[in-house]
Parts: sequence; structure tokens; C-alpha cells
Amino acid sequence: MTQHAHGSFEVKIAPDGAVDADDGSALGRMSLEKTFYGGMEGTSKGTMLTAGSTSVQGSAAYAAVERFTGSVNGRAGSFALVHRGVMSAAGQELLITIVPDTGSRELTGITGTFSITIDNAGGHAYDLAYTLP
Repeated sequence: MTQHAHGSFEVKIAPDGAVDADDGSALGRMSLEKTFYGGMEGTSKGTMLTAGSTSVQGSAAYAAVERFTGSVNGRAGSFALVHRGVMSAAGQELLITIVPDTGSRELTGITGTFSITIDNAGGHAYDLAYTLP
């Protein structure tokens, strides 16, 4: 049965090296640090790779991997998340899933998806839809 953990998080994104811009695209690397509140209590650290158009504002993509450490609805452990995001004038796609077999301790065997909502003021909210054995 799918369970949910809801709440908010704060994120710090910092460049991790120089941006490589050449021949129509720019490539970058960022470090991620997040603090989670609500159903997920804890922190995560990760790395994001980015690609964007140098000629069309808003056309970009990113891939990221992060490890969450803390608790989900009171169950302690850690797991990794993988992100795939693509944005253009036509819209955006974002898929974030738990990396299989990365759950530890009370989160061993966790599977699921993670969705993000960003409000007009820039606040970040999440919904983790997950299952545990």
C-alpha cells in the first residue's frame, strides 16, 4: 500500500566548477544541500549536472542524485533519489524516483516517487509517495 510523506524543504544550490559554454549550450555542475521538515525530517546532499541553451532563455535540463538521511514518518534511515528535469517554452517534465535498493535501516526496501511544488514566493513543498515491505 502506498503511503505519503508531505512537508517542506529548504535547498542550497552552489556552483561546483566553471560553466562550460560553447556552440549553443552551457554545461554546469552544482552541489545540493537540503533540509526537510514534515513527514520527512532530515537532510540530503547531492550533485546536479545542468545543460541549457545559450540562445533560448528557459530551455534547459538537469540530472541529479542525492542521498536523504533522516526519517520518513518516524522510520529512520537513508535512501538515494535520482532526478531528471527538462524545461522549454512548451512546458516542463520532472521525474524524481527513489534509487532501487538504496534504503537503509528502517527504510530498507523503500520504493517510490518524489514530487516538488514551488510556490510564487519560492517556497518548496514535497510529496513522497512510497512503499515499504
